[in-house]
Amino acid sequence: MTRISGYAAASAAAALALLMTTGCTTKNYARSQTTPVIQQTNELDEATANTQRDIRDTDARAQQGIQQAQNSANQAEQSAQNAQQAANGAQQAGQDAVNRADSLEGVIANLENYQQVAVVSVNFGFNKSFLTRADKQDLDQFGNQLASTKNYILEVTGGTDSIGSKQYNYALSDRRAMAVVQYLASKYNVPAHKFYLVGLGKDQEVATNSTAAGRAKNRRVEIQLLSNQGANAPQQTGQAAAPANGSPSAE
Repeated sequence: MTRISGYAAASAAAALALLMTTGCTTKNYARSQTTPVIQQTNELDEATANTQRDIRDTDARAQQGIQQAQNSANQAEQSAQNAQQAANGAQQAGQDAVNRADSLEGVIANLENYQQVAVVSVNFGFNKSFLTRADKQDLDQFGNQLASTKNYILEVTGGTDSIGSKQYNYALSDRRAMAVVQYLASKYNVPAHKFYLVGLGKDQEVATNSTAAGRAKNRRVEIQLLSNQGANAPQQTGQAAAPANGSPSAE
């Protein structure tokens, strides 16, 4: 009986040891299997967090860039509006204040005392009234003399070729002359009252209209710088009415 009991105890101990060994093995196996998964999960969480931070940073930078671009666009728009307002003001002032006459006789007192100091002529394309870069360079050479000239007036004569109605050509020559007036007035601070628009659209040909070359020469505006060196200031004795707009036609 004692021998059997000892055997049973030994068997039980062995079974317990086996059970404990098996349990440890199972735990170790489970740990070995779950540890990489937990590690990968942690790494995934960290990567997700980093990605979210990067997205927030990128979005913040994008919003900042959009705001800066919008501010720049607003400033550019405001500058453009200011420039347009200034240009409109200069144009309106030029339209309202320049003197218009068929000739300077009877408009300028003591006209015989005025001497020509300089003259320049700019030509325009067919049915065009804007100044080219070359035109502006010619006007700049002319305009640089104004600051050193005393008691001066500017006689501006505009012309067209013979194509088109007289009414339309009158208005076209006026637009060409005003393009010159506005350029000189804005860049060289010439007061509008010093401009005298003379003989616009009055068939004052400088070349024949029977050839293309001659018509090109007639599409011009001539500016004379006249100075009365013996007077304190030029005197205006009269002013002709502004021309009416003509009907559309050609050149």
